[in-house]
Amino acid sequence: MAMTDSAPVDAPEEEVRRRPPSLREWLAPPIPGSALWGWLGPLLVTAFAGFLRFDRLSSPHAVVFDETYYAKDSLAILKFGWEHNTVKDADKLLLADQHANIWADGPSFVAHPPAGKLMIALGEWMFGATPFGWRFMPALIGTLTVLILCRVGRRMTGSTLLGCAAGLLLAVDGLAFVTSRAALLDVFVMFWVLAGFACLVVDRDKSRRRLAEAAEAGHRSIFGPFVMHWWRIPAGVCLGMSLATKWTGIYYIFAFGLMVVLWDFGARRAARVQRPFSGALLLEAGPAFVQLVVVAVVTYIATWSGWIFKPGGWGRGDAASFPLWRPFEAMPKLWKYHQEMWNFHTGLDAKHPYQSWPWDWPVLARPVAFFYNEPKTGCGGVRCSREILGIGTPALWWGAIVALIVCIGIWAVARDWRAGAILLGFLAGWIPWFVPAFNDRTMFIFYATPMIPFMCLAIVLALGYLIGPAPGPSPAKHLAAPASATLIGSRRVVGAAAAGAFMLVVLVNFAYFYPILAAKVITYDQWHDRIWFNSWI
Repeated sequence: MAMTDSAPVDAPEEEVRRRPPSLREWLAPPIPGSALWGWLGPLLVTAFAGFLRFDRLSSPHAVVFDETYYAKDSLAILKFGWEHNTVKDADKLLLADQHANIWADGPSFVAHPPAGKLMIALGEWMFGATPFGWRFMPALIGTLTVLILCRVGRRMTGSTLLGCAAGLLLAVDGLAFVTSRAALLDVFVMFWVLAGFACLVVDRDKSRRRLAEAAEAGHRSIFGPFVMHWWRIPAGVCLGMSLATKWTGIYYIFAFGLMVVLWDFGARRAARVQRPFSGALLLEAGPAFVQLVVVAVVTYIATWSGWIFKPGGWGRGDAASFPLWRPFEAMPKLWKYHQEMWNFHTGLDAKHPYQSWPWDWPVLARPVAFFYNEPKTGCGGVRCSREILGIGTPALWWGAIVALIVCIGIWAVARDWRAGAILLGFLAGWIPWFVPAFNDRTMFIFYATPMIPFMCLAIVLALGYLIGPAPGPSPAKHLAAPASATLIGSRRVVGAAAAGAFMLVVLVNFAYFYPILAAKVITYDQWHDRIWFNSWI
């Protein structure tokens, strides 16, 4: 039977169901299920995540961990366009009066680009220089990350339920929760990396569909048809914003750039176009470089516009009277500034009681105490405790280790592109930290925040394989299918029960740890019961 997009209307139902998939269906399988639930389910999960993140957001009324840097730097960017020195006890002054004058003389040297601080500044602009104000944007961005993960999980697995499960896992991860409720930068890196990844996954589907249509139409040039990848442009902007938040974004640009070239080669080979590798290099790699790398660099530089156009920033000095000349004048100074930032990062080896190494992160060997005190009252006991512990939900993180190993097997045996993409996203946020770790560079577990969405995707992909496919043939080979319908039914019952049990364990585990993630006042004994290992103190 010839490959066609649709069977004759008078064909028997069984023949229609068993017809071979068209090239378009093979390259870009349609997402099954209701489009309404495809949005409604993720929005419900997102609403739950938003409630968790915004509930009691202004508590504690304190400057938590590195908020002492980013809350004030963001306020300075809002006022001056660049980071400014502050007076001693500026934190206390702000907590007492958000309108207090906390500024000393001169600019301040900073170690990170301005994008994340610009986003924190939006919250301060809307709600003032208060704990709620500087935590508003992290909470909003952390919530939106859940929505993106639900949608990208649905697209990758072909299941709204699994997509929502991925988002739910992110919603109840302890480290994602804590970093979404503090004015730190890592939640913004997580958001922009995942948003860029989501754009690339959408582009993969749409570009493969256009490639299939061109191939089915008989386009057989020497290198195959040219396909414009429009979604890679917003992906480049998102990855540029991740780089402009923390330099670790550069690893995702390199990793995802390699990934899309491999995707292009695989699509051309599957479409049986001539010279698929040469076509991918000549027709796809060049535009991909512009869309991802060049667009990312332009986005990165644009986030420095306050420092570029306004005189007085660190190393900036005076600015030319003609505004259009200022970018050209500023570039050599900006390059020198970046050299100083690089020297700071490569030479950062100060000891810190909560520092940890990248091989410690997956097993949660050393979390970070963002905040701790012992209130005199409020717990009903003799001794009270109140803490914000930066730690992932153990059931999720330890389960993710197994799921990532399963993904290695899936990719090695089945060459499932989803497993490869998930592993690449995880490794791009983890492996680069090993080199500075061997040089004793100071680092913390919350640097792993951008890896969390890929851990959640690994879990739901493994759960999808465990559950198995829905009964009946389908042109979309979303999950491996056993031969017998009876076996499918049994496997799905057992797999769904196991998957549901795992999700329930994660939810209960998060609920148990919630008091020490959200600065709830509890008894010292209740606090100590949740400190499972001495290294967590």
